[in-house]
Amino acid sequence: MQYIARKLDLTKLLSSKSLFLFGPRQTGKSSFIKNQVAREDIALFWTLLDGRLRLKVIADPGLLRQEVEQRKLHDCVIVIDEIQKCPELLDEVHFLIEERGIRFLLTGSSARKLKDTGVNLLGGRAWQRHFHPLCFPEVGGSEDYTLPFIFEHGLLPSMFLSQDVEEDLAAYVDSYLTEEIAAEGAARNIPAFARFLNTAALTNAQLVNYTNIANDAQLPVQTVRQWYDVLTDTLLGYQVGPFSKTEKRKAVSSSKFYFFDIAIARALRNIPAPALGTAEAGEYFEQLVCMELTAWIDYERPRSKLTFWRSKSGLEVDFCVDTVLAVEVKLSSSISDKQLKGLRALREEGIFRHYVVVCQEEHPRAVDGMEILPWKYFFERLWAGDYLS
Repeated sequence: MQYIARKLDLTKLLSSKSLFLFGPRQTGKSSFIKNQVAREDIALFWTLLDGRLRLKVIADPGLLRQEVEQRKLHDCVIVIDEIQKCPELLDEVHFLIEERGIRFLLTGSSARKLKDTGVNLLGGRAWQRHFHPLCFPEVGGSEDYTLPFIFEHGLLPSMFLSQDVEEDLAAYVDSYLTEEIAAEGAARNIPAFARFLNTAALTNAQLVNYTNIANDAQLPVQTVRQWYDVLTDTLLGYQVGPFSKTEKRKAVSSSKFYFFDIAIARALRNIPAPALGTAEAGEYFEQLVCMELTAWIDYERPRSKLTFWRSKSGLEVDFCVDTVLAVEVKLSSSISDKQLKGLRALREEGIFRHYVVVCQEEHPRAVDGMEILPWKYFFERLWAGDYLS
């Protein structure tokens, strides 16, 4: 399969410190590592997808130290793929970082088992990065990088390049249900979890109302809360919390939930790619901007926080990055004054440096200190660093 060069600079990150690299299945972590880190620079590569190796290491995590000592390795890079399958290895990793100056690249498609079983043992000895579906610097120049194509294929590399995307999406969703969730032991009732996923996908990009979702999925509220945690821990989605520092208008306290990829959210609902102008297209356009901002934050300014603002009276701005950037997303190709109402209200608070409407207008313009930008132009400026301060 064609390899698409990725934005994250892995070599630079590993030059001075160990790294946890978390990302959902099929975001391309393995291909990325093989293309970013020269084989001669990797002293040892363990993949815990290898069942025989995994069983040996679970039985005796000290095998890692024994192999390192036998090879007399020090001040080098060791890769352990799918580290969440044997969290006990983190004690050995901790020791080898301290005693031999080894830098570890620890990848995983789930943070669930690491939460309570060792990830904190590394303290400040390892950075963390999330690996995302494809973003604008990686595929923005492709002729396929259009809204209809993205709504159909999403931005997972395997789906973006797929010749039969509906079949591949169905297989992805099915394998996640039958393999990942079962392996995590988080949802033993797979049919009930499938109902929950479908309901959660229907409320993608909306405020999370656990009671309503529980009623629709015919599940206890506590179970729904736990399963949203499963989605977050297995990196299939993330919650965007509320921005609450406004003084003139009181903000809501609920969070919004987004699946990590447009096409996966669509496949969970079992619907075709929406036509431009439909409500679903507006939802997925908002999700696309959310995905881009999330990737940009993780890759370029990892200490930043993505939030949204909604007043008790219903005024809303879709995304906020720290107090630097406020972004309203509209699928419209002609922005009216009415569509600026939420952003204008937030601007009255005088909190943010930049106020932007991302839309389908053909040319950038400004109105009362608010920028109205074509979506690709906004992505280009975002990654160029225009909103870093």
